[in-house]
Amino acid sequence: MRQVPTALAIALVAVTACTDAPTSAAPEATAEISPITARVEGLRHSSTPTSSVRWHRKAIVLFRARGGSGRTLTYLGLAQYRGVLAALAAHTVRPRPSFAGAAAGASVVVLKQFYPLDHAAIDAELAAQRAAPAGDEDEDELAAFDAGDAIGREIGAAVLRQASTDGFNLTDPGAAPVGPGFWVTNGTPAVRGNLGARPFFLRSASEIRPAPPPAFGSPDFLSALAETKSLAANRTPEQLAIVRKWVPFANTLFDSVAADLIDKYHRSEFESAAIFAYAGAADFDALIGCFEAKYHYWYIRPSQADPSISLGTGLPNHPSYPAAHSCDNGAWAGILSIAFPRERTMLEALGTEASTSRLLGGLHYRFDAVAGAALGRKAALLAVLRRGIE
Repeated sequence: MRQVPTALAIALVAVTACTDAPTSAAPEATAEISPITARVEGLRHSSTPTSSVRWHRKAIVLFRARGGSGRTLTYLGLAQYRGVLAALAAHTVRPRPSFAGAAAGASVVVLKQFYPLDHAAIDAELAAQRAAPAGDEDEDELAAFDAGDAIGREIGAAVLRQASTDGFNLTDPGAAPVGPGFWVTNGTPAVRGNLGARPFFLRSASEIRPAPPPAFGSPDFLSALAETKSLAANRTPEQLAIVRKWVPFANTLFDSVAADLIDKYHRSEFESAAIFAYAGAADFDALIGCFEAKYHYWYIRPSQADPSISLGTGLPNHPSYPAAHSCDNGAWAGILSIAFPRERTMLEALGTEASTSRLLGGLHYRFDAVAGAALGRKAALLAVLRRGIE
């Protein structure tokens, strides 16, 4: 893992005040020295979409066309951030490497790995950006962009080597327990997700495991089951649209929200890349904890406990507790609320919608959503407290 370049370490000592930084004594305020909130002297705010934003939006376009997983966004953000850090460390080189070029070069390498059928479209995006480079530096001419691009490609390749050994989708959860209250597979191999993957910030996969769910058949369980059944049975066309809006993942929608907020608040290329990197890494860790808990408890899905429950979308082939969508939105909303505290109410409402969509779809109990969101928020707080992805 790369260390923070000396130039950045020095710059972070001289952080300037931020008008939208946390000011309360809430736990999130401990993150005020984090690169997602720090204003580093000498880095101008962006008046146009940053390179990091541009390439995250391109990644979402590719995802909509091809599918994929949130893991792509994690390594895209990580590569962009480390690419910008490397360009910052090379600030004495001439031409001075462009931060925009570094983010672009890193993005090209990562996205070509995850979307091998779209190399031509990715190259076309880079050509369009290269024709009119725009970054946060004074030197945004072609030579500076190309110097940054070269650095970014080197960093992107290193990040892909790291990704190749992360253990994603490799750990077998083993045989499900048999009996009342346990989840039952649909006959195909269970979805493994981030189970057993290497974390960025967690010290163990079980570190953020939630408390046990209600006992099967208990009053709390029956009440939650009845709520899900009622919501699913009475969902309106508008509610069905909400269900489908959040299929298949929450992180892709939150990634787009992050891009819009970065634009709204004119964040610099450095801050932009840091926000995406920390959100993606926190989300990756949240899903490690989420799937560890799923296969620790093996909790039954609502529609398995009551087959009369109407489903609004496909039933994921993994246990119910906690809800992965809520783990996603808890992590993303947690990071974005630290980066954009003025938007906390909006972000919390968006997370609630994401979680509620899974109840409306008949896929989860409310306690799945509550536990998942809390788990995700813990992952976000640990990310900004422990750091270490530089």
